[in-house]
Order: sequence, then structure tokens, then C-alpha cells
Amino acid sequence: MARLACAGIAGALQTVAFVHTQAWPLPLLAVAWLAWQVDRATPRQAAALGWSFGCAWGCASTWWLFISLHRYGQLPAAFAVVSVLLLSGLLALYLSFAMAWVARRRSGVGLRDAARFAAAWLAAELARGVFFTGFPWAATGYSQVDGPLAVLAPWIGVYGIGAWVAWVAACLGLGAARTQMGAGWRRSVTAPVGLALTLLALPAAWSLWRGAPEFTLPGRTLQVALLQTNVAQDEKFAAQYLPEALAWVSSALTGARADLVLAPETAVPLLPDQLAELVPGYWAGLQQHFAQPGRAALVGVPLGSLLQGYTNSVVGLSASGSDYRYDKVHLVPFGEFIPTGFRWFTELLSMPLGDFNRGPLNPPSFERLGERIGLNICYEDLFGEELALRFADASSAPSILANVSNIGWFGDTIAVAQHLHISRLRSLELQRPMLRATNTGATAVIDHRGVVTARLAPFTRGVLHATVQGRRGLTPFARWSAAAGLWPLWLLAGLGLAWPRGRLAPLSGR
Repeated sequence: MARLACAGIAGALQTVAFVHTQAWPLPLLAVAWLAWQVDRATPRQAAALGWSFGCAWGCASTWWLFISLHRYGQLPAAFAVVSVLLLSGLLALYLSFAMAWVARRRSGVGLRDAARFAAAWLAAELARGVFFTGFPWAATGYSQVDGPLAVLAPWIGVYGIGAWVAWVAACLGLGAARTQMGAGWRRSVTAPVGLALTLLALPAAWSLWRGAPEFTLPGRTLQVALLQTNVAQDEKFAAQYLPEALAWVSSALTGARADLVLAPETAVPLLPDQLAELVPGYWAGLQQHFAQPGRAALVGVPLGSLLQGYTNSVVGLSASGSDYRYDKVHLVPFGEFIPTGFRWFTELLSMPLGDFNRGPLNPPSFERLGERIGLNICYEDLFGEELALRFADASSAPSILANVSNIGWFGDTIAVAQHLHISRLRSLELQRPMLRATNTGATAVIDHRGVVTARLAPFTRGVLHATVQGRRGLTPFARWSAAAGLWPLWLLAGLGLAWPRGRLAPLSGR
């Protein structure tokens, strides 16, 4: 029981590095501890350790779901707590199965067992990020955005970095575990520890010596204005607050002097018919303003009707007309679509706009002054492999990425910082700048190296004026992921898991 409690503590503590990324060594130490314990465990014990670690990790990194379920969804507090625990517990099953496999296939050869641990970790993270529409929030690689392993992002992406972390940690953990096993284990200790230090030192040395590799070339510079509306979620759809909020959005959009103005997800929270009834001429006024040369805007707005279905969308306004439209592709379960068999659960929640249609998987970019703006809405930027599909044709690939979000559902919590670092990792993977226009934060400009160059304080209303430079060219990650998705990583994980066990050395003290 004490080991399970310690596993939970280790899993929860690493969440600090997803918020304060200077604490990037913390996940290495936490996963190393888990590898040490799994190396001394039976398969059943290893499964329990993996589940405890993963469940606590999930709860600590997504506890803010309680706010959306209870405060805004009006779900009873106890039910909301149970819902978060159930989600975390179910997702932790992937890591539980992975650790059981590691224990079952233990060979006693340090390097082989460390590689198998990394492969199992990779398989668990891929499963969490893909199955049942995927929930890769707090994937291990996001904790390394300010660490030495970030230099690997344009090569192997977030999941590859996570596997690398697990490889290093397993080498350290197995070295620690087998130090206690007597003289016969010394070769199994020095080799893993030496490899762990090498795997950390090489990326760090490369980063210090050469810096991050530049796979892309600079394009044109744009002046941008990013709106942060700061509307409390319980006021966003309330009739008494809507006129003032809509007036501010219109004033900020038309008053901004920039090549491109970007408003957050559902900055205009009404369907077209509702908007025309509440504020006649509102949308026509925006269209008329941005029809003038030198002006362009991207505005988050829901579209559709009961007959056609609804979409969570972004509309482009420019001199060429309002013919650009981006519809969200990767929808949020329960918030934007109802999973089969769970309508009863969504009926317990007081959340509007709960069932959307999906947009096309590989949508066109919004073109502005020779730059192509690739839109994504809310947590779509967690799925780098889906964004990479837009890079299959280099001639039409986005030169700038833009995320419009509303994390007001989760209050003043760590979700804001977590989502910012997720966007930074996307910039590192694809070497594209990322514009972020959000309701409550973090509204920011991120350059192609993952560095935040400008931002607004969260939970304030304002307009961020900044400069962004587009990029041309493709990273290795963009090339292989556009062509094959995540299959190369699945193949790598499968080969590692299927690696023959070989000899099994006796483990004393189990």
C-alpha cells in the first residue's frame, strides 16, 4: 500500500513541470522512480503501480475539469469529483497494462529492459492520445518545452520526446534498482546509467553548441492584433451581459490597426439568426468595415441551424468577402459532441451548444499578404499529427498557425499555463509561429522556436498588438507525420514491446 501511495505522489508531483516548465527534471525523476519500482515487482504489482501513478497524474493535471462540470455545468459536486476520478482512472489503465507488460517481459539485461520500458511508455501515451478521440493533455513531452530535450521536437514530436524521457528515466531507475542486487549486477548498472547521461547530454550539447536546427526559412512579417475578451463563462451566454460584450468585441475589432485581427473562440457567441434578432446589422457592420483594403479579421462564431446542424467556426473577413470559414474538426466529447450511450450524462449538464458537426480534416488556410494562416480551435492544437496533415503539400502549408480558445470553462487554474506550453510545443514541432487569441488567457504570440514573444496578462480584457513572421519549409516531423500520421511511432513501440525477453536473471528481494 505504501508503494502505491508513493506511486500516486510521484505521478501527481510531475504535474508541476507542465505548468512551470523550468522544473523539467521532475518527470525524469518521477518516471525513474516508477521504473525502479516496476523492476522489483510482479506483473500484478506493476499494473497497480502504473495505475496509481497514472491516475494521480491525470487528476493532478486535469482537476480543473471539476470547475466546468460543477460550477458551469451545474453537476453536483460529488458527481463532478467522481467524474474526474473516473476519467483519470480509465486513462490510467493504458499505463497499468504497459507496466504489467514490462514486468512480465523483464530480461535482467539493463539496456534491453530500459528500451522495453520506453516502448511501453510510448504505447501507453499513444493509446491515451488516440483511442476514443484521444485525450493527450499532459503528455510527457510537454513538460520538456524548456528542457534540453526540446531540441528533438522538430524531429520526433511530443510523443517521441515522451519516449525519450521514459528511456532516460528507465536507465536511471534500473541503475538504481540493480545497485542493490550485488556484484553480479554491476554491468547492468553502469551501462544504463551511462546511456541515461548520454541521452541527456547529447541534446543539451547540441542545443548549446548549434542551437535548435532551423528547417524553415523566414517569410513576410505581419502586424497582428489579438483580442482577449475576458468574459466569465457564466456570463458568456446570459442575455443581460451579451450586449456589452458584443459591443466591446465590435469596437476592438474595428478599432485595431493591424494587418490581421484575431478574435477568440465564440467571441460572438450567438448563431446568425440569434445575432440578427438581438443586434440588427451587427455582422453586416463588421463585413463592411473589413471589406476595405488593408483590413482582415478572423472571428470565432458558432454557425448553422437546427436543420443543417451546428459548427464551432472561425469566419474570415476581408476585402475578398466573408467566404473563408474554418469549422472545428476535433470535437470535445460531452462539450461538443455526445458519445454514444452518454446522452443521459450531457442532459445533467447545463452547457449550451453541446452537439456540433465536424469540419473537414485538412482545411484550407486563410491567406493574408502572402502568408497562410492555419486555424485551430481550443484543444485541437493538442493533436500535432492532425495539424501536420496540412503540411503534406509544402506549397500550400500554413506559414503561421493560429489558435482561438475559450478556457473560461476552467476558471483561473493551471489549464491556462498548460495550454500555452502545448502551443509552444506545436511551434517547436512544425517550426511555425503560433498566434493565440483567447477569452481569458493565455493570449500570446509564440515564435517558430517556441518562445513567447508577446502576451497579455490572463483574466484581463485587452488587445495584444505584436509582430509575427511567417515561415516556409518543413521539419522532419512535419514530413513523416503528414505522410504516415503516428504509425512510425506505433511501429517503434510495437517492436520494443515484442523484443524477445532473452535470459531472465534472478531478482532478489522481490
